[in-house]
Amino acid sequence: MGIPQFKEVRRAYGFDDVAIAPGAVTMNPDQTDIAWSIGEHKFKIPIIASAMDAVVSPDTAILFGKMGGLGVLNLDGVWTRYEDAREVLAELTSAPLDKATPLFQNAYAHEPVKEHLIGDCVRKIKKGGVT
Repeated sequence: MGIPQFKEVRRAYGFDDVAIAPGAVTMNPDQTDIAWSIGEHKFKIPIIASAMDAVVSPDTAILFGKMGGLGVLNLDGVWTRYEDAREVLAELTSAPLDKATPLFQNAYAHEPVKEHLIGDCVRKIKKGGVT
């Protein structure tokens, strides 16, 4: 039995690792490229919307994509569990703070992820013209 081969580990950065501070040199925005890429996919602005149910819907993923960023949809969230995710999110976000956690737990525990809803979300985003 040989030694297992592992992928090379690369440094990753989180919100706490990056600080944007003014510099001594002023850059002309026309000469600045803030585009970035993941594999073959290139994005015009360095913004990724978090894969959280109340942050990214298929519609917001489309809007982020059209603006040049990346909206990441939570495929294990309410958008893939409920036919009418907006109604579920409205109920969750309007709940009193002391009731919110049990409501969220119930929303995830009692309704499984539905493959057809995953497909619906992905098709909607692609039809919206974004990755």
